[in-house]
Amino acid sequence: MRTVLNVVWLIFAGFWMALGYAVVGLICFITIIGIPFGIACFRIANYCLWPFGRTIEVRRDAGAGSLIGNIIWLLLAGWWLAIGHVAAGIAFCVTIIGIPLGLASFKIIPITLFPLGVEIIPVQQTITV
Repeated sequence: MRTVLNVVWLIFAGFWMALGYAVVGLICFITIIGIPFGIACFRIANYCLWPFGRTIEVRRDAGAGSLIGNIIWLLLAGWWLAIGHVAAGIAFCVTIIGIPLGLASFKIIPITLFPLGVEIIPVQQTITV
């Protein structure tokens, strides 16, 4: 079922969202300071292409640099990208068939807002404590 949802997601939203993240990532690579944000953009673009079967996990060893970087990201680009995910999620949830796709769009919002200090892992590897 994950494969079917991923293919439908890729056709209707994943490709365009990943393309948006790739463009933002390329813009971030223009400056030396933006390289960590560019790497995060490409990581999120990969997640946007195939979101079902993967989840986000916060890295506990991320330091103060990721906190400061996340605040800068949130102010400059994160909220714009999150608005796109909210709009896509609402549009998908209007139909009953699109609800899983809308939920996937909403699932991407936290990493869109705060991309540093998190990692994307397969669902099977989640650690429950």
